[in-house]
Amino acid sequence: MDTEPTFTTFEGHTRRLTASLAETLTLLHVQPRAGLLTFDDQTGRSVDFDLSGTLDDVLARYAPETPRTGPGRPKLGVVSREVSLLPRHWEWLERQRGGASAALRRLIDEARRADPDGERRAQAQAAADRFLGVMAGDLPGYEEATRALYAADRAQFEAQVHLWPDDLRLHALYLAAPAFPVAPASTPSPA
Repeated sequence: MDTEPTFTTFEGHTRRLTASLAETLTLLHVQPRAGLLTFDDQTGRSVDFDLSGTLDDVLARYAPETPRTGPGRPKLGVVSREVSLLPRHWEWLERQRGGASAALRRLIDEARRADPDGERRAQAQAAADRFLGVMAGDLPGYEEATRALYAADRAQFEAQVHLWPDDLRLHALYLAAPAFPVAPASTPSPA
């Protein structure tokens, strides 16, 4: 996703806020309360922030990093990680134009272009599943809703979540919407 990431904060099954990182940190710092859970809307993961110090300290701690200067490609956001492959894979990669790193980047870009809907659907399923596992794991219909999510069965998913608390249901529908092949006339919004 190319848009600014959003975060959603719940208190129990009640949504307190869906906002940017800065707005979320401000709420959490200015109105600290036990029992608040915050989720990254892109990944569905629960996030925990270090809220110690002043609000300025907190905002500075989580401000986007400025690109470093020096060798490498910091403007591209290049990150070095370890990859384990068999020798024949390394040999093939080394024979490719630009070497192993360039070949891997090309293969990934080609795969992403080949099925952008599949990637979008998989990301939405994973995000909704993570959120549901934390927030709805003990609610009736949770397992059936999860099965419907991965089966891309919008009608069954909606049927399973329809009795859930409103804020929880609406946010689950919002996160899951891209997982279903045909978008409804109006996609639920977390707002």
